[in-house]
Amino acid sequence: MVAYTGIQGQNILIVSSDPSNPTEGQIWYNSTSNLLKGYQFATVNAWASGGNLATARDQLAGAGTQTAALAFGGNPTSAATEEYNGTSWSGGGNLGTARYGIAGCGTQTSALAFGGNTGVTDTEEYDGSSWTSGGSMPTGQSYMGAAGTQTAGLGFGGNNPGPTRSSATIEYDGSSWTSGGNLGTGKWILAGAGTQTAGLAFGGAVASITNTAATEEYDGSSWTSGGNLNTARRGLGGAGTQTAALAFGGGTPNTAATEQYNGTSWTSGGTMGTARMYLAGCGTQTAGLAFGGGPPATAATEEYTGSVLAVKTITTS
Repeated sequence: MVAYTGIQGQNILIVSSDPSNPTEGQIWYNSTSNLLKGYQFATVNAWASGGNLATARDQLAGAGTQTAALAFGGNPTSAATEEYNGTSWSGGGNLGTARYGIAGCGTQTSALAFGGNTGVTDTEEYDGSSWTSGGSMPTGQSYMGAAGTQTAGLGFGGNNPGPTRSSATIEYDGSSWTSGGNLGTGKWILAGAGTQTAGLAFGGAVASITNTAATEEYDGSSWTSGGNLNTARRGLGGAGTQTAALAFGGGTPNTAATEQYNGTSWTSGGTMGTARMYLAGCGTQTAGLAFGGGPPATAATEEYTGSVLAVKTITTS
């Protein structure tokens, strides 16, 4: 016969009000509400409207976080930079070269902008107030994917003149670009996430405008295949890391679909309020930001909340 008297667990804390700063996995009994509660991850996966950009545009780039974001460049051909504080956008310093189809990465106070329409090779670095010239790209590209930081940036894919779509990868060290390992398939109008040594490329178009669902993972020297997006699309936005990425928007036709990557496969997330392509994004999988896009060009900004820690009532049913 099994003796149960020696089996012990943890005592459950009895409180009259919920703890103000609980820890993950903590459980307590609220004697006021007569409820057993715990602090655990709750799946929200929803978009909410944020403050509009001052200038509606698509084919722009982004950097930063949900509460400290940067938007720059775009179409109509623009040099404008805007800074987001989690509520509203305000003007920043203009790019030295106005362009659309631009790539970007980094933070609001340390961003990197490179490439763009008509084969621009210009690289610019932002310090929170103004842009200065960095090392030129080896080859002019537009509509590239991007990841990383201002001093460890990653650019991949893009549009060469003519029908060729690039498979090239370039790495930035804060002053100059060097070649990295090629993508498995040349593509453009794709999205990126992660870092220079743990990057993610997803979506885009191959050949002319044939949408792809392909995902590729970069280890700092070479790309390998990851799990495909559920919806093939180009001109989509991206955010997050290689093992916790967010894909949203894109076309055609314009979609509001959101997907979340766990390092192996993509699953559906919340639907955006505005279906659009050629948008920009930044942030994380649990706190993402989407802004701009079209057609027609929009100033709309949306904020994403993924799985977050929250107080949950525990039931026995």
